[in-house]
Amino acid sequence: QTFEKLLIANRGEIACRVIKTCKKMGIKTVAIHSDVDANAVHVKMADEAVCVGPAPTSKSYLNMDAIMEVIKKTRAQAVSLNESICCSFVSSLSLQASEGVTFIGPDTHAIQAMGDKIESKLLAKNAKVNTIPGFDGVVKDADEAVRIAREIGYPVMIKASAGGGGKGMRIAWDDEETREGFRFSSQEAASSFGDDRLLIEKFIDNPRHIEIQVLADKHGNALWLNERECSIQRRNQKVVEEAPSTFLDPETRRAMGEQAVALAKAVKYSSAGTVEFLVDSSKNFYFLEMNTRLQVEHPVTECITGLDLVQEMIRVAKGYPLRHKQADIPINGWAVECRVYAEDPYKSFGLPSIGKLSQYQEPLHVPSVRVDSGIQQGSDISIYYDPMISKLITYGSNRAEALKRMEEALDNYVIRGVAHNISLLREVIIHPRFVQGDISTKFLPEVYPDGFKGHQLTDLERRELLATAASLYVAEQLRSQRFLGTPRIPIAKSKRSSWELSVRLGDGIYPVAVSKDGTSFFVEVDGMKLNVTSEWNLASPLLSVTIDGTQRTIQRLSRNASGDTSIQFLGTVYKLQILTKVAAELSKYMPEKAAEDTSSILRSPMPGAVVAVSVKPGDTVSEGQEICVIEAMKMQNSMIAAKTGKV
Repeated sequence: QTFEKLLIANRGEIACRVIKTCKKMGIKTVAIHSDVDANAVHVKMADEAVCVGPAPTSKSYLNMDAIMEVIKKTRAQAVSLNESICCSFVSSLSLQASEGVTFIGPDTHAIQAMGDKIESKLLAKNAKVNTIPGFDGVVKDADEAVRIAREIGYPVMIKASAGGGGKGMRIAWDDEETREGFRFSSQEAASSFGDDRLLIEKFIDNPRHIEIQVLADKHGNALWLNERECSIQRRNQKVVEEAPSTFLDPETRRAMGEQAVALAKAVKYSSAGTVEFLVDSSKNFYFLEMNTRLQVEHPVTECITGLDLVQEMIRVAKGYPLRHKQADIPINGWAVECRVYAEDPYKSFGLPSIGKLSQYQEPLHVPSVRVDSGIQQGSDISIYYDPMISKLITYGSNRAEALKRMEEALDNYVIRGVAHNISLLREVIIHPRFVQGDISTKFLPEVYPDGFKGHQLTDLERRELLATAASLYVAEQLRSQRFLGTPRIPIAKSKRSSWELSVRLGDGIYPVAVSKDGTSFFVEVDGMKLNVTSEWNLASPLLSVTIDGTQRTIQRLSRNASGDTSIQFLGTVYKLQILTKVAAELSKYMPEKAAEDTSSILRSPMPGAVVAVSVKPGDTVSEGQEICVIEAMKMQNSMIAAKTGKV
């Protein structure tokens, strides 16, 4: 017996994840939502749903008064919270504990101690946990920040004391960057957490980011549930996670686990929590922070241990002791998680994209795949919330199997209507360095120093793509000649069996000859013949094509009457133009549209709110000077002038 009814003060995939476990445990659920989320998936899944305000999180999901009202109105016995809701809310909840309202998570003391990076570092030191050298106090102003940074020695990390999720964090390599970092971090911290206090510590170059999942009850028992490798990051936010880590040996794993449990016991922690460490190349590990919540990447731990962490959290909150001992916690197989975001990966590894999901299909037909999402076809990705679409998790008996399944799952994932980062995720998991386990938090900038450019085709892959595109074009031509299964003009007996085409891909134009035999096409590209077979179901968003015995899953995203088509092949979208030989010869007479000169205008690369304008009409600005600051999806971005000129 646990609770009759639980209120979930959250949205998106994590709210849906909690509801699933509640259904399994027979607990009724209450969802809260903002007015723009009225049709959200978590609202439909819950037994009851109440609107708590307008779109901005501060006025809805973090609106404490409104949430307290809903708790009273719905008579919820327990509350599962958004991680950003601060201590004062949990303490006002504990005041209501007399009325029988329980918080699913640790108590106020632990949240306060661990939520404050300054206090948590001191506690960790006292609990004999390895910590990073730095300044254990609040930095007052930019001048003091520079002084402290010089004492510690560059590079340094400036970060929000109350922060998390990569927000309010900046790396500084010199005095100027320290001043700028102080300004941006304090602004971001104030807008994301309502607390602009910052701390400074030594930045450990080229580390791995490995975290330990802990689980503790109210009876003094605590376990570590192995580690998660979270080193693949962009802008300090995780992109790909896996469990276990390829890097840890059993001794290091045990040492990290024991320190994590020591810290949990030191703050009398009770619930699921995560202790994050930075690990250098010599396997020295340093405490980074403790997250007093269920982490986004918890599914990989569930896959290898077989535990349902949400169920354990609910049991602990009700006062039950843990059901397991440390010796019972296994590492079974390997799990990998990719965070699928509505982002354009070609712009600094992912700038947010917004829009409506016009088509959406999760790859659940692939074996050993789990998708945690909070959206469906028709959902809106808006500027108000995190641009995450879903968490895609695959499981295998070993790492190679889990990665092979992830590759297949990414190819079979249909997302239309917004830009997404599937091309980047797929490139990361097949990259030789990643496959060997040679990774650090610098992986993306090291592997793609000039930014991510998509999959670079080998000659064989280019021929496969050209042959597939040409076959698709011919299959389309043949389909359009038939009307309800019969040729439109029965008199014309045209049994055409060969086509000469011209295909443009990138800067190249390739002559392609196609001949048909049953459901197979024989395609000649670069003097080589390829056999392309498929069921050619052109209405399906996914097409399984076999090219000379190699199976590929492709998606055709668009086409028009001018022969332009875009095809997702090996995760990356390629734009092609397919014309008949005659049309290609005539196309040189078509006028080309000149690209507009955008160097004298400043255009935001994404939608957001303008939070500061640093210039006025008549000002002379130099190249690289800040013009304004745009806040999008909780991150602040400085917009700079592309050239010297007058505003």
